[in-house]
Amino acid sequence: MASTPINESRAELGLLEALPILDEATTSRVVVNNPLLRHVLFSMDKGQVLTEHSSPRAVVVTLLSGNMEFTVAGTVHTMVAGDVIYLAPGERHAVLATSPCHMALTLVDTDFEKDG
Repeated sequence: MASTPINESRAELGLLEALPILDEATTSRVVVNNPLLRHVLFSMDKGQVLTEHSSPRAVVVTLLSGNMEFTVAGTVHTMVAGDVIYLAPGERHAVLATSPCHMALTLVDTDFEKDG
């Protein structure tokens, strides 16, 4: 995906319809991507897993539909639509979709400098 200018507003509409939940699959779409932040939508079928990993960026996770188990540093959080989890940079986490679901991730570069 091309970079999203930091100083230009834009609208991305109809995204959940454009990212259907596919049988036995996890799919994603990058919506915003620039040096400050990256915003990604995921669709996950029931039983899909994102194995434990971390990001150097701070992360805000929002569950948009369905249910999932979101593990942060060994603690399992049962999420329902509308729930939000914040991850500090470098925090280990994993995901299990317990129903078909959509999730949004916003990754923020905590080292970003406006003049950089």
